[in-house]
Amino acid sequence: MASAQVTGSTVDRVRTGPPAGRSGRARDWAEIQERMLVPLYQDVYRRLDVGAATSLLGVGCRSGLALLLAEGRGAQVAGVEPDGGLRELAAARGLQVAPGGGAGALARSAHPVPRPAHSLVTVFERPPTPALIAWSAERTLPGGQLVVASWGPAERCESAAVLEVARRHAPLAAPDPFAAAGPGVLGALLASAGVRPSESGRVSCPFAYAGLDSAVRGLLSTGLFDPAEEAAGDAPVAAELAEALRPYLRPDGSVRMVNEFRWAAGTRPRT
Repeated sequence: MASAQVTGSTVDRVRTGPPAGRSGRARDWAEIQERMLVPLYQDVYRRLDVGAATSLLGVGCRSGLALLLAEGRGAQVAGVEPDGGLRELAAARGLQVAPGGGAGALARSAHPVPRPAHSLVTVFERPPTPALIAWSAERTLPGGQLVVASWGPAERCESAAVLEVARRHAPLAAPDPFAAAGPGVLGALLASAGVRPSESGRVSCPFAYAGLDSAVRGLLSTGLFDPAEEAAGDAPVAAELAEALRPYLRPDGSVRMVNEFRWAAGTRPRT
């Protein structure tokens, strides 16, 4: 059984070279960025008592760290992820991850998931749109739980100033990472999919990096800057991102930003 021992504020010291470019984004996510959300995963799993009786499906699971943490608690885990590079990294970790549709199109995927329904379905790392939540609810067993998560309010996230770089250059139709941050929004999304909201939480997820270069790589690997890069070009966005990160440089050269993430869970009715 695979396992993971990490913390959300762990500083990445694996790679210190320049940004890897789009071809290296999947590995940048796995090596730098995904650990930043560990406090979120752990809070959900603790509150929902994830363990040997849990069959968990991670929707948009990326390279699978959240699945590894649930597996370490005894859960049976599987995932769905549209990005081929991220699926390869998840498979290298011994995880079963099915393809979805194109990026952002999981809700329209015709690919089968490893089993038809699960006792817990999580949407940690994809924007929680109504279509995606409805698709995920259909893969939740009656009596099972569905969890959705998002950034907290911009005023409680130091990374909001950095994400402004993406907003300035992205088309107007680009997703807003803070769209679900308002009071009750996540619960309303669950209710719209026929899931009864039951629990919620707020979690501090510090984003900590060894240096400016790794911070740029990590943030670009989230996909939040993709529309901006398509509109303005990769190099200008990376340069502007690096400049926006400078206020968060620490005396030792590391970068640290404090952020809040929020989650909500609901139960799919049995009838």
